Amino acid sequence: MTHFAEITDNLVTTVIVAEQGFVSSQPGTWVQTSYNTRGGVHYAPDSNTPDGGVALNKNYAGIGYTYIDGVGFHAPQPYPSWTLDSDTYLWEPPVAYPDDGQQYAWDEDTTVWVEI
Repeated sequence: MTHFAEITDNLVTTVIVAEQGFVSSQPGTWVQTSYNTRGGVHYAPDSNTPDGGVALNKNYAGIGYTYIDGVGFHAPQPYPSWTLDSDTYLWEPPVAYPDDGQQYAWDEDTTVWVEI
């Protein structure tokens, strides 16, 4: 079984698990998506370890994601200050997430990470 996203006006409206034959018989535009693809890299199931598998369409599709034909899927923009990385199709904050073991939340008003 494979994951497929239904695309309407470049937006993902449905994500299903189905056989290719079923999807081919459905109306509309359907694009394959991989649950293990993030940022254009295929990862081993349930891990953060790249496994060399085929990365499909940059990221796993979600309802409300945008699909750019020939490029891939990206999530809705989380904050106005964040920019879309053209290689990974992931949103990047203007300030990197701190790497000190603490937990942070993004504060759009000040465009900084705030410890929680």
